[in-house]
Amino acid sequence: MIRKKTSVFLFFMVMLLTINTFFSPTRVNALDEEAILAGGCFWCLEHDLEGVPGVLSVESGYSGGYVDRPSYEQVSSQRTGHQESVKVSFDNEEISYANLLRIYMRNIDPLDGEGQFCDRGDSYRPVIFARDDEQQRQAILTIANAAKEIAHPVQDIKVVVENNAKFWLAEDYHQDFAERNSLKYNFYRASCGRDYRLDRLWGKRARTGDPWQQ
Repeated sequence: MIRKKTSVFLFFMVMLLTINTFFSPTRVNALDEEAILAGGCFWCLEHDLEGVPGVLSVESGYSGGYVDRPSYEQVSSQRTGHQESVKVSFDNEEISYANLLRIYMRNIDPLDGEGQFCDRGDSYRPVIFARDDEQQRQAILTIANAAKEIAHPVQDIKVVVENNAKFWLAEDYHQDFAERNSLKYNFYRASCGRDYRLDRLWGKRARTGDPWQQ
């Protein structure tokens, strides 16, 4: 009788472990991917990408430079080599990296390599930080598709594809800035002319994930 009870107990323990493994965060997170993108003010890019279906989180930070743990003041001085950027975690079963890049592209001015909108300088230039060969391939394809859609030669696109770079999280007060400081954010965005330029450049496809128009 004791052996029978022990066998039943062990059976249920094995089943419990199996269920826990199947539904564990590790298994769910196996579908998650990350993208690091720079496109001018990270307040705006973070806000624009947070509401995209399939995007799990967006964090503001700095990438591409040569100074460890840079501060906002250091990056803004244009002497660290960093760009304001965002780290996007996304579920690749809901949104592909290619589709995420298409939305990113339509939220920036790809013709401007000296900054973005009213923000000028190296820290604001648009960069796709590819994490591997496949992301690099998709980034290059995105640039080609964007050029066709806005009827420009591909050499006019100033978005640079760089190898995966260290992402340094920005200060707490920069995270979710649009949500926590809506008045200041909305005034900044309007006065910077971001949406005016996007509408002129992309038309009705501005800020959308609609298929590329060739």
